[in-house]
Amino acid sequence: MLEEIRSKIVTFHESGFSNSEILKRLKNDKVNPMLIYRTIKRYIETGSVSDRKRIGRPRSARTPALKNSVRCRILRNPRRSMRRMSREFCVNHETMLKLVVEDLGMKSYKRKNVHHLNDSIRRKRLERCIQLKARFAPGTEDQILFSDEKLFTVEEASNRQNERILASRSQDIPDSIKYIDRVQKPLSLMVWAGVSADSRTNLIFVPQGVKINSQTYRELVLEPEIASAGEKLFQNHPWTYQQDSAPAHASKVSQSWFREQNIDFISKDEWPPSSPDLNPLDYSVWANLESRACAKSHKSLESHKVSLLSEWQKIPQEELRKAVHQFRSRLTSVIHKKGGYIE
Repeated sequence: MLEEIRSKIVTFHESGFSNSEILKRLKNDKVNPMLIYRTIKRYIETGSVSDRKRIGRPRSARTPALKNSVRCRILRNPRRSMRRMSREFCVNHETMLKLVVEDLGMKSYKRKNVHHLNDSIRRKRLERCIQLKARFAPGTEDQILFSDEKLFTVEEASNRQNERILASRSQDIPDSIKYIDRVQKPLSLMVWAGVSADSRTNLIFVPQGVKINSQTYRELVLEPEIASAGEKLFQNHPWTYQQDSAPAHASKVSQSWFREQNIDFISKDEWPPSSPDLNPLDYSVWANLESRACAKSHKSLESHKVSLLSEWQKIPQEELRKAVHQFRSRLTSVIHKKGGYIE
């Protein structure tokens, strides 16, 4: 087929047609300008349209048979190690890498830890995201105060995928940099916070040994922070409080408190279940704070607490605003995914 197209190109060329005219005449053959240029160049230089004699050693490792075997093996189970396959097929790792990436056009992707979703949760996520998107028109997400809790340990936070150390030899790296200390049960702090596009609450630390139930939630968070949030954070403009469906939040006592205080809020039947991917604190802010406050390990809870308080105030408001402004687009993404994963 290719030889026939090349012969047509040479015939038109000898008849005096330009490259652009040849391209038009061979439009139905899906010929591209580079093929016309190379074919004419080859014909002028060699007097033939056949492929030039190849140089170098013929390919012996990445053969069609090997390519087919590897493809079939990956199709049976895509969770494959290229190093293991290279040993199984008796080829070096570089050959296997090129075969998979260049010949088969595949890439290696990391498996991800995600929140649990089943069919029932997906349906509720879809329904409630549609309702929330209708409730909050573009621009009104600035009126929402998003809230959440997170457990911070005194240990150093690290990114195992991207964090690297440059050195000539492994032995040259000091132990203080090379190793990250981990213990079975590190000291930890439970922290609550709220953010909006233009403001943030104080960090609330849950006392050690205290379980968050309806009473402690009201005493630690709702009465000292949320009762006055409309005046302090929103200057008495309309606003809405967001919380997930944790037992302390979804209880009748907590839900009734908002109604008694005349505070607009997203009720337990309105917020999508199992949806950390919709809360700016979960998908952005907490990770930002952890990378700042936990860049090194802390020897005590008090030291850790001071670091968290300091770094919390240093996070630029613009970063919080950008995170909040993703809310509606994430609702749209969940709707497009029929309630499924979006990250």
